[in-house]
Amino acid sequence: MNARITLDALGQGARELLLALDEILGAGRPAWLVGGAVRDALSGATVRDLDVAVPSGAIELARELANRLGAAYFVLDEQRGAARLTGAGGHAWPGPQVDVTDFRAPDLAGDLGGRDFTVNALAVPAGQLARSGEAAVEDPTGGLHDLGTRLVRLCSPCSLDDDPVRVLRAARLAMGPGWTLGPGIEEAATRAAPGLSGVSAERVRDELLGIFGERASAQGLRLLDGWSVLAVVLPERNAMKETAQSEPHRFDVWEHSLRAVEGADLLGGRASELEPWGDSFAAHLDESLGDGATRREALKLAALLHDIAKPETRTVKDGRTRFLGHDVRGAERVGEIAARWRLSGRLASVLERLVRHHLRPMHLALAGEVTRRARYRFFRDLGDEALDVLLLALADAAALRGDSPVSIWEGEGGRVVRGLMAGHAEEARAMAAPPLLDGREVMTALGLEPGPELGKLLALLREAQAVGAVSTREAAVAYLRRLRSGNLDTPGAVP
Repeated sequence: MNARITLDALGQGARELLLALDEILGAGRPAWLVGGAVRDALSGATVRDLDVAVPSGAIELARELANRLGAAYFVLDEQRGAARLTGAGGHAWPGPQVDVTDFRAPDLAGDLGGRDFTVNALAVPAGQLARSGEAAVEDPTGGLHDLGTRLVRLCSPCSLDDDPVRVLRAARLAMGPGWTLGPGIEEAATRAAPGLSGVSAERVRDELLGIFGERASAQGLRLLDGWSVLAVVLPERNAMKETAQSEPHRFDVWEHSLRAVEGADLLGGRASELEPWGDSFAAHLDESLGDGATRREALKLAALLHDIAKPETRTVKDGRTRFLGHDVRGAERVGEIAARWRLSGRLASVLERLVRHHLRPMHLALAGEVTRRARYRFFRDLGDEALDVLLLALADAAALRGDSPVSIWEGEGGRVVRGLMAGHAEEARAMAAPPLLDGREVMTALGLEPGPELGKLLALLREAQAVGAVSTREAAVAYLRRLRSGNLDTPGAVP
């Protein structure tokens, strides 16, 4: 089976890279574009990352490329000859991530035959592609046929044993529409799964985030769970699986969590349908949080981990099962998992806040009508994560009994979330408004010194201003004096 790739199919970033590569190497030193970039270009998918293979000298070549392109550069594996180029850290390179590696065998055919799956064992000569604008695909393992039939097939029976992180890639490939697993992959994946404990956390993290970046990430998680992979990378899974829940829950904690991810998958892809604020949700989810993850991946991760502490907080009294404090303890557990997986500080912080506050919408629903003050405090306390918490609450509620989060949004169960969203723009304007009084002015008006009381009064005044209880400097001073004299029934109450 013959196939050719054009330079245009790879995108502008690949064009710049390959031209620079050709200038450095010239006609006498070969290099090949290999792996997923070739697969994606052939299938019409967007090419995100590039892999370049050379007979030797990969690290020095990567350094030269980084200097020429203005990219960041670091060594992945000095012994095996592997380095990476990125545009991180303020570097000028706007193109994709590029890995440059030495052959793992004496020649190209041997190198490709030692890769993970046949659809990734494809290569095109980089020099010819740069100079001619197109090149024929090298295919020693039959990957072109498998790509045409969407079959995930191992290059060799020991492909997964050689590098257990490939098990995660197998699941990610199999998640694609119409893809099927070839013979022996499930057995090989289950056999290789324990070896993931010896793989660097960064490599596992990158593959997991890739799975969460897919539209049907819960499908990939279920595949991995069936291969005993998640018990290795997330050992908390076992206790979650063993923890039953009482009505109105239909599922154990683990199944509930997987269904919450399914809900987050749906919301991540259809957030714009949550009328009339869908566009706000959809744009918000595109924000980058580091590690190549956006808020969309963070939402799915939070859905998987939001009840992580239920097993250790479970109590049964008078036949009623409760999990008091699982939100607080869960945030702590998520912090530990984030450190274990080497997640970026920003992504870890967002995950902790989502898990810590995932019950806030439910608590507001139980309180009855959401007051203006409660709405203000919700958006004040959660800040940038407020919209994420609302989406997580929908996914959580849907997973209670296996419903659709969109139907939850549209029905009575979504009333509080819709009500909060109705006031989102108003609260954003209120929090952005300049304060009526600053700290120095409050100290002068009340004869206060810096300290905790001043901070508390400023926060209460800010709230009173936001909900319209005070609108002038004079009213603000009078309000603070009433607070200090105890003439307001409840400290912090807004008259």
